[in-house]
Amino acid sequence: MHVTSAPAPVFFPAVLMAPAGEGLSLPLAMLVVFGSAKLLAELFERLRQPGIVGEILAGMLIGPAVLGWIRPNQFLGSLAELGVMFLLFRVGLEVKSSELMGVGRTALLVAVLGVALPFVLGWGILLAWGESQVEAIFVGTAMVATSVGITAQVLAAKGYLSSQSAKIILAAAVIDDVLGLLVLAVVSSVARGQVNLLALGSTALLAIGFTFIVAKWGTPTVRRVAPRVQERLRGREAQFAMAMCLLFALSWLAAYLGVAAIVGAFLAGMALSESAGRRVQDLSHGVTELLVPFFLAGIGLHLDIRALAQPSVLLLSLVILVAAMLSKFVGCGLGALGMGRGDAVRVGVGMVPRGEVGMVVAQIGLGMGVMGAHVYGVVVFMAVATTLVAPPLLVMAYRGLPPAEPLEEEVFHLG
Repeated sequence: MHVTSAPAPVFFPAVLMAPAGEGLSLPLAMLVVFGSAKLLAELFERLRQPGIVGEILAGMLIGPAVLGWIRPNQFLGSLAELGVMFLLFRVGLEVKSSELMGVGRTALLVAVLGVALPFVLGWGILLAWGESQVEAIFVGTAMVATSVGITAQVLAAKGYLSSQSAKIILAAAVIDDVLGLLVLAVVSSVARGQVNLLALGSTALLAIGFTFIVAKWGTPTVRRVAPRVQERLRGREAQFAMAMCLLFALSWLAAYLGVAAIVGAFLAGMALSESAGRRVQDLSHGVTELLVPFFLAGIGLHLDIRALAQPSVLLLSLVILVAAMLSKFVGCGLGALGMGRGDAVRVGVGMVPRGEVGMVVAQIGLGMGVMGAHVYGVVVFMAVATTLVAPPLLVMAYRGLPPAEPLEEEVFHLG
């Protein structure tokens, strides 16, 4: 575990800055991230604001943006990745595949419009700003995919996962991720100067096929197979162990086929939704509560406001932020307009956050040497800012709508 090597502030324990090999540095760093995230979540809940906003701001506070106590690193990144995987798995346990497949057409329209409009707008703004064609394409790509983890957490905590708009958001976000993968593959190929149509076509076919097959037949298959397997298992928490194996297997397979691991995690949860017992849900909730703060704080850790010191970069960041919010809201809202204006607004708001997805695209562009540091900073700012504004907007959009399912805080309370 590597933390910042800068001199420790006098008001903070210097052991936090100790090398990774020293025993205290790892648990203390985890304490700082987890404790600060939960502390600010509690503060925001008392202010009647979504707790996850406080957890993201905690990452900004302890990260390079303000205090510099913790910096993003591989270990925290792994915890964050596990956190969002378990979050989407836990959400999948609450969603029946038949219900999600039932909104497939609307979700497809929402996803397509929610990909096309942000891409064109981001690409156009960067070109008008005088940036290179490749940078413009990468920024457009970073604005494409939705970070479903943020929206799913708010909807779950408020008891709206079974609402029609939530089903549209979840289904559209899965489709959105597949489409975003294909856009990124094309953009990366163009940046390298070579486009392999056969490889792109096979990737698209595998990604779409995997998602459809698991969504369509995963639940009935698990419902038939799980009881037989469980009868032969004698270990403690055998059902939970089987659920974890399915979670990691589908997450790995999704990543191997080019889809994000979180899509596999969500599909694993959905496949188990009609067969998993209450014990599996409770244990999954406990692991989720432990790991999700690292995912949320990790988003805030990546923001370094020094990158926005130049007025021109700050102005571009604000323009891209507004464009990112409006393009998703308008594009996805139009796709859901047939459900009524209220649900269209909820779907549009629910698809706004970019979170870790936008930052991954920016890191790829920076690593390939086709994106300047200032444009990278703009994309990271957009990803963090859209993630911060989405939860309060979601609370406002769902205000007055009775929960579609009873909220049992002791079982599923996500801040």
